[in-house]
Amino acid sequence: MEHITKPNPCYCPVETTLELIGGKYKSLILWHLVNQTLRFSELKRRIPAATPKMLTQQLRELEASELIHREVYPVVPPKVEYSLTKLGESIIPLLRSMYDWGDYYLKQRGLESSCSMHGLHTPDKKS
Repeated sequence: MEHITKPNPCYCPVETTLELIGGKYKSLILWHLVNQTLRFSELKRRIPAATPKMLTQQLRELEASELIHREVYPVVPPKVEYSLTKLGESIIPLLRSMYDWGDYYLKQRGLESSCSMHGLHTPDKKS
């Protein structure tokens, strides 16, 4: 696991969480991997605003943080699949809370959710 190093060894749980999932598309990637394994092209289709370069960077950072697993199959053309690790699965309740709060916020302003997470499977409540 990538070790978080700071000049002053004072760690804030909220800051740590934001460092791990605060990238532009990291939360969306994690959400799309709930209860399923996806290939790069499937993630790209589900997060169309992400450039391939940015998506690759965010996936590498999530993998380095041990939140996702990258499985490479020795076939031609290359096949790579992404899934949540046990540590990644532990963040599902936070993702659900973020979705619920964002939905509440939008509704309070008379807006309807229309993001790439809208209409997806709801992460199961067992987590």
